[in-house]
Amino acid sequence: MPESVCPICDGTGWTVVERNGLSGAKRCTCAALARPASVRRAANIPPNYENASLENFQMPTENPIARAGLGKVLMQVRSFVREFPAPDRPGLLLVGDTGSGKTHLAVAALKAVMEKGHEGLFFDFQNLLDRIRSSYDAASGSSDREAYRSAMDCEVLLLDDLGSHRVTEWVEDTVTSIITYRCNNQKTLIATTNLEIEDNGPVAYTTAGGTQVHRKTLGDVIGARARSRLFEMCRVVRMPAVEDYRVKRAR
Repeated sequence: MPESVCPICDGTGWTVVERNGLSGAKRCTCAALARPASVRRAANIPPNYENASLENFQMPTENPIARAGLGKVLMQVRSFVREFPAPDRPGLLLVGDTGSGKTHLAVAALKAVMEKGHEGLFFDFQNLLDRIRSSYDAASGSSDREAYRSAMDCEVLLLDDLGSHRVTEWVEDTVTSIITYRCNNQKTLIATTNLEIEDNGPVAYTTAGGTQVHRKTLGDVIGARARSRLFEMCRVVRMPAVEDYRVKRAR
């Protein structure tokens, strides 16, 4: 369907005004109405989460403990949005297992902040690193070459699944530079991770077969410096243990 043309400015975005016998131009009211839609399109939010909001976040009905825990999480995220931008901790870090609803809440928070007039950008952590790495190739597209600068400079950055990449020195250096720059310049970071965030030694658990498995911590993947900066700039919200939303939806 073709976009409708504003009847006031005829699609130019400007109107002519007369003041004291002089003619001038001012922005048409349609520009203010069009800005939120253009900002949302530029935010790179995945189609799966296009409709995610704090209002439609699904709460479990059969598990009262999980429901109470998620209720507290939802209140914390709402508080972050309500108080944004907070001068002391302008960021938000959601920590929890896969399928606990972290990405839905992170996107919902990003969209709510954007509705307050701020610009935001969504990046999947692994995809961002892949694009930054490919930008070193002379044949790479302009969007790949701009990915690193966008992650540094955008007003509000959402990094989904932080730490979901194998540990290399290059990964640690890249993440540290992005997080440090944003922290030093008081630029908001919203992030999600399913890694343990406490660096109290190796995290291990025993499988049903008796095999001991060691899990990497967030500090193991992004480095101690980036982790320290992350805690300096973000409110940390822990998701309660709930059944994987994706598995439950597939039944």
